[in-house]
Amino acid sequence: MNWIETYRLIAVIRLDDLSCAVELAEALLEGGVRVLEFTYTNREAGRAIEQVRHRFDGSCLVGAGTVLDAETARQAMLAGAQFIVTPTLRRETIEICRRYSIPSVIGAFTPTEILSAWEWGADYIKVNPASLAGPSYFKDVLAPLPQVKLIPSGGVTLETAPAFLAAGAVAVAVGSHLIDRTLVARRDWAGLRERAHQWAELVAHPDIGVPAS
Repeated sequence: MNWIETYRLIAVIRLDDLSCAVELAEALLEGGVRVLEFTYTNREAGRAIEQVRHRFDGSCLVGAGTVLDAETARQAMLAGAQFIVTPTLRRETIEICRRYSIPSVIGAFTPTEILSAWEWGADYIKVNPASLAGPSYFKDVLAPLPQVKLIPSGGVTLETAPAFLAAGAVAVAVGSHLIDRTLVARRDWAGLRERAHQWAELVAHPDIGVPAS
């Protein structure tokens, strides 16, 4: 949990091919991104988590995303996942995470869903799609619910991330705007490293705005 709130950036790795997971993770780490989420939309996500944990254990926090149920959450934990991310509100997933002391980032959108997830024991609430809600929604939700910890996901960009953080988000979750599929397909690790550095600098100093390329 300290990693998420310290670095304030979760790299959402949603790719069809995870054969280069170690190289990809290395580029992200060199760029300053320390929290990585491999989504279970790829059947090899568990293996990627195992490989990255083995290679970089202690240098980053590695989690599982798009976890649809408690059974998948448990499989991800056995693979080495250090946090679990869901796209929707699932109480049984929160419960199994609490049972094994694994932080959970639970998908919710409405104030009722957000408060329910928090009361059931979620560590963080992932508001998705954040592009639909916008930063002002975070400010409005946190006014009556200041205790909840919100993370925007889905459409967060270099331009909007500072506004989400200013509105009270504890971190941002970023997918394609960070993990560029073209760069990965080309194995352009220098390009990915530079993009990671840009994001890491932005969340470290959100008041400055978008850093120069």
